[in-house]
Amino acid sequence: MRTLVISDLHLGSRLRRDVLRQPGPRRVLLDELQGVDRLVLLGDVVELLEGRQSEAMDAAEPVLRSIGAAMGRGREILVIPGNHDHLLVRPWLRARRAQAAPLGLATRVATTSGPELQAVATWLRDGGARIRVQYPGAWLDDRRIYLHHGHYLDRHLAPARRAEVLISPDSYEMAPVASLAALQGMLSTTLPPSVAGPLDRAASLARTAGLAAAPMAAQVVGMSTLAPLGSGAMNNQFRRRGLPAMHEVFRRFEIHAEHAIFGHLHRAGPAPGDDRQEWVEPPGPMLHNTGSWVYEPLLLAGAQPPHPYWPGGAVLIENGNAPRQLRLLDDVPVHALQP
Repeated sequence: MRTLVISDLHLGSRLRRDVLRQPGPRRVLLDELQGVDRLVLLGDVVELLEGRQSEAMDAAEPVLRSIGAAMGRGREILVIPGNHDHLLVRPWLRARRAQAAPLGLATRVATTSGPELQAVATWLRDGGARIRVQYPGAWLDDRRIYLHHGHYLDRHLAPARRAEVLISPDSYEMAPVASLAALQGMLSTTLPPSVAGPLDRAASLARTAGLAAAPMAAQVVGMSTLAPLGSGAMNNQFRRRGLPAMHEVFRRFEIHAEHAIFGHLHRAGPAPGDDRQEWVEPPGPMLHNTGSWVYEPLLLAGAQPPHPYWPGGAVLIENGNAPRQLRLLDDVPVHALQP
């Protein structure tokens, strides 16, 4: 069984940073899918947090149909929503809460639970693949591997959060979190383009830096100061805040797995040169992050692959081996990644 895990496609993003809308990157992914038995879409597949759901769904449809056609009959696509496509499971979550049904670590979701989820499942089913949806995570390989988009990390990225009460998926779902992405979506639809454009770009970089749960007022005032951050500063931020948050989520869930795979923070890893000891805290799992399929110019201008924030990151799981990092777009010219 060969399983490919990708996340953070952000299809239909307002700034068109989602590289799979470009034919070159999309062809690379579709070719890679020919040798895959199962594809995991680990959250933020469609950009539904910018207040323009209809436009995002329209942009996502041809990409998701092509992915479904490439997978074909007899193979499986597992969808695990994140925060930017949380709308896919929101009606289902509300129905569960009304029935006081507790949310497990890997709860099955009917593809007919809401109109957006049903549409996504229909597009992915184009080639006859089996579609499975689970939330907030999923187990693979006899519970050896646990997958989660990673948006629960936001509850640990701000020191003021009451993290001590977070012990279950329901408590994470109900805990308030200041979402920079939601603020970005709200303001970018009301501000003039001359202001909204820089705000969008700075907010995207702020999320990538692991500041998604920082206090909103301070972030709005200081957002433009994030632009000069280089990859070294970003990596330090990821090590200082992102990795500890990953470990903390698994400690609180008491998950017993060999490996845990996240997305959300857009930083692929562990990358060559990383201290792998930072990615594991015994007895916890070895951590992995898929990276993203977003080209962020503020971060990548002048950079060349290999780069931990370069788009095209994926994780491959096969034959009972440890998950392995892939960099699928490192050979694609930069101009083919940009709108």
